[in-house]
Amino acid sequence: MKASELRNKTIAELKDQLTGLRQEQFNLRMQRGQGQQTQVHQIKRARRDVARVKTVIAEIGRKG
Repeated sequence: MKASELRNKTIAELKDQLTGLRQEQFNLRMQRGQGQQTQVHQIKRARRDVARVKTVIAEIGRKG
């Protein structure tokens, strides 16, 4: 996911996507805790995607 793609979305779409990403991040943490996860790089990707969406939401909020 790229920030330029996110900037074309509305605040409501971004908040929906943020909710989904947080759920994915939670599920990945639970899998890791239970020893089921084989691809640990997905946790890092999910964390960065959440930060990216939050950053774009803040940028849009500052613009007005």
